Amino acid sequence: MGCRDRVRAMKSMTGFAAFEGLNAEVSWRWELRSVNARGLDLKIRLPAGFEALDGVLRSLARAVLVRGSVNASLSISSERASGIGRPEPEAIRSVIDVLRETRETAADTGLSLAPVTGEALVPLLLSYANGGRAQQPDIGALTDPVKAGFETALAMLVQAREDEGARLKRIIAGHLIQIESLVQDAEGCSGEAVHALRDRIARQIRDLMQDEAGLDSGRLEQEVAILAMKADVREEIDRLGAHIAAAHDLMTAGVPVGRKLDFLTQEFNREANTLCSKSVTDALTRIGLDLKTVIDQLREQAANVE
Repeated sequence: MGCRDRVRAMKSMTGFAAFEGLNAEVSWRWELRSVNARGLDLKIRLPAGFEALDGVLRSLARAVLVRGSVNASLSISSERASGIGRPEPEAIRSVIDVLRETRETAADTGLSLAPVTGEALVPLLLSYANGGRAQQPDIGALTDPVKAGFETALAMLVQAREDEGARLKRIIAGHLIQIESLVQDAEGCSGEAVHALRDRIARQIRDLMQDEAGLDSGRLEQEVAILAMKADVREEIDRLGAHIAAAHDLMTAGVPVGRKLDFLTQEFNREANTLCSKSVTDALTRIGLDLKTVIDQLREQAANVE
């Protein structure tokens, strides 16, 4: 599967990838980490001498990543230092002589030095064996392998984000099924809610007006109809149904949909809040609260989608 095909799959913004290589006696290692972000935020850490690669690496990353905070770090280490054998006896005696002369000079000036253990001589001996200087990598020889290694690590990160995206897609699909079921339940009891409201208002008015002779039935019907209209949740149910259809379309859109999905969850929540505020029955209120719970779970998952 090429990068072009992977771009079409739903991807998470969370992932990790590492890739390492060896060139001559120098090893290098790339580590890429990605977490959620509103846009694409690239942070690339390079050792001294490799700064010229920054622009090229950013272009490669932007070609396959749309959103996420991505941290990429390159570490370089020399294999030569780890392969150093036992120092020659002359090298050991030379280091000890230098240390002895240093202590004698310090004593002549009245300066007291702390005792030195044998282990403390090891770094000095290694440095002496290397000619007294650290081994510097050949940046020119490493540039192409390091760049190719970054491309490999980047492809691994894209794959990791795609794998996580497939898991998110299954979870989000489950939330949408729950929301659709709750909307159907709300639709089933919406008519009952309107009738319950009309009966309750009529009963309250009759209780307040003991003299039924003074009750204007026409005016009563008018007021009850207005209140019933305000309590009608069919518009909210229709809009929730439209949002469900839109969410299913996004799931199969084949392009990064994280921003749109996040916006859609806000619209879901708006309709659920209105449904709860209009509810006049315990059953509809419970449905509305369950909706808000599932929508919040959907929002948490949508925040991870690229």
